[in-house]
Amino acid sequence: MKNELIIKIVSVVLFVALSVGVIIYANADKPTYTITEDSGVEFETARVLSVLEDNTAVDEETENVKKGDTTLEVELLTGRYKGDVCKVTNYYSALYNVDVSKGDRVSVRIDTTGEHEYSVSIYNYDRVPLVIGLVIVFAIVLIALGGKQGLKAFLGLVYTVLVIVFVLLPLTLKGVAPIPLTIAIVFITSAVCYLLIGGLQKKTIAAALGSLAGVLIAALLGAMAAHIGGVTTFQMDEAEALLLVKSSYPIQLRGLFISSILIAAIGAVMDIAMSISSAIGEVHEANTKLGFKDLFAAGMNIGRDAMGTMANTLVLAYVGGALNMMVLIYSYGVSFIQLVNTDFVAIEMIRAIAGSIGIIGTVPCVSAIAAKLYSLEK
Repeated sequence: MKNELIIKIVSVVLFVALSVGVIIYANADKPTYTITEDSGVEFETARVLSVLEDNTAVDEETENVKKGDTTLEVELLTGRYKGDVCKVTNYYSALYNVDVSKGDRVSVRIDTTGEHEYSVSIYNYDRVPLVIGLVIVFAIVLIALGGKQGLKAFLGLVYTVLVIVFVLLPLTLKGVAPIPLTIAIVFITSAVCYLLIGGLQKKTIAAALGSLAGVLIAALLGAMAAHIGGVTTFQMDEAEALLLVKSSYPIQLRGLFISSILIAAIGAVMDIAMSISSAIGEVHEANTKLGFKDLFAAGMNIGRDAMGTMANTLVLAYVGGALNMMVLIYSYGVSFIQLVNTDFVAIEMIRAIAGSIGIIGTVPCVSAIAAKLYSLEK
């Protein structure tokens, strides 16, 4: 027992050390924005001390949105000009409408044009406290309802976010092929999440391998559909900006589209994989005499009930993210042929269908793996 504990501790330490090493390597040449004494653009936080002048009016034709401008007196709270008090003109329009009053905190843009010479403009609301607050509320609810398991789930989520931000993004900029990189990261992060929640046991092994199989199915189908339909990263909204990035970094753009499918699908894939694997484990505990065929059939029966809702969840997530654009396209009254052949619609359909089939494909994969692992105990 003592030896097992030592092995676990050593394994965790080695894994953490390896993860830190990879993060350090990936961010060794991290892009930085250079700021000098007499030039640069910075985004800092400020507090509105007073509204000196209000020249706004309510435009009833745009759902009572304010238009015009206000003159604000603000105090800079962060950055090299911290403590300075400035006058700022805050412009209002239907698309740019940061409506603030005395005491509010705002995000400001500071353009330095010479030594101790700069101009300040209102950038947006200060949403940092909101974001931090939402994360804290999420963690509290998850831990309060899930207890120790909820804490482990939150730690797994934090690890996943850290790996995506500090490994996937910088290594992609360094020119690492995004598809195999994303597959590796998806497998590692899902395995870590499963191990945190359930430890090293048959159901977590089956769920991890089944998740990998599901995302591979989604990647293969997405790649085939994208090739047949002529859809690449170059048809996406960010293509022009990414081409500018490519002039400075050896980024491989073509694989980003498939990588986005994998990342979007992994959450639902992990959900259904763990549900089926855990259920097969419970069935096995209830009747240890069941063999591979019976356990596989039980997993498939459970999966059939779950796959519909999981696929529905994924498709609706894509629809929700693209709702504004869908309303805009619908307002044009375009024909079905034009609609389907639009790059935007084709991209979203490939994403949704490939991800959904990845979920469906996870069901037999995880059922077979879990059934085989548990049937070996006979």
